[in-house]
Amino acid sequence: MDIQIEHFPLKFIRPAGTSRGVMNIKNSWFITISHSGIEGKGEISIIEGLSKEWTSKTEFEGTIFSFIHDLKKIISKNDSLPRWNELLDLIPNLAAYPSILFGLETALLDWENGGESIIFNNAFSRGEQKIPINGLIWMGDEHDMLSQIDDKLQSGFTTLKMKVGAIDFKKEHAILKSIRSRYSSKDITLRVDANGAFNSSIVHDRLNRLSELDLHSIEQPIAPGQFELMANLCAKNLVPLALDEELIGVHSTAEKIQLLEHIRPPFIILKPSLHGGIIGTKEWIELAEDRKIDWWMTSALESNIGLNAICQFVGEYLTELPQGLGTGSLYENNVPSALKVQDGHIFIS
Repeated sequence: MDIQIEHFPLKFIRPAGTSRGVMNIKNSWFITISHSGIEGKGEISIIEGLSKEWTSKTEFEGTIFSFIHDLKKIISKNDSLPRWNELLDLIPNLAAYPSILFGLETALLDWENGGESIIFNNAFSRGEQKIPINGLIWMGDEHDMLSQIDDKLQSGFTTLKMKVGAIDFKKEHAILKSIRSRYSSKDITLRVDANGAFNSSIVHDRLNRLSELDLHSIEQPIAPGQFELMANLCAKNLVPLALDEELIGVHSTAEKIQLLEHIRPPFIILKPSLHGGIIGTKEWIELAEDRKIDWWMTSALESNIGLNAICQFVGEYLTELPQGLGTGSLYENNVPSALKVQDGHIFIS
């Protein structure tokens, strides 16, 4: 048995702008577990400034190797690899490191399924199912964002997700208004993602303005941790709200229930690398569905290794909502993959 870790900095083809700043490089680590002639691969994906477990590259890599050491001891003691869903029972403190947990879960699932990049054996992984996805519009100047929008529409996307909160709001509003003047909500579904950019003094005004545009939803309009304000915004429902960053760092079942029942959001957005790995994300889905809260899954800017795992994970559920899984074309050095995006859907070709 062998476990290898490879640091793999992903290089954006074009700078990726959000309200938290511009990214040119995104850190990832690939895990390869080799046993009995089979290799299973997973990915640890970190977004600096968002992933709570991140401090520095040196310290984070030390944490990865510490968990690998723990895993090797468990394997040596039992003379076998653990099942993917046993990891938190065997190494409970992994719960606080969802990116590492997701990488290990994926590597073990790949190994369990023969090392052929099959994470879940379902219609998607067999190439029988296509998943609808949104086209992502990154922040930039007005001309750049309009150009991105035209490209996505020409590529067959009918759901667009636009980042807001970094350039002048009047310009962002004008861009959205321009799209809506050309395409009704029956033609194009518009989502926006504020990444917590609006403070309490302006958020009501911003949502009032956005409510004119027949949007599907807005992700995380305010910074996480403002539970009363978020609950108030959800109750007013000027624009349907989707929680994203709000879920980061919430690990226990009791905390998840308290958050969902207090805020009562229409939607939650799930990233396994941020929201508890596969096991934690499954629990979020179960708790949300019990409370009639809809959800969709997105990539935490993984390479094709992590993206493939998330797509197959989504394939375990019957959901018609477009997912946030169109990130495979972001990098100039992405790894080869059987994933293909066409006409607003992702599938295995």
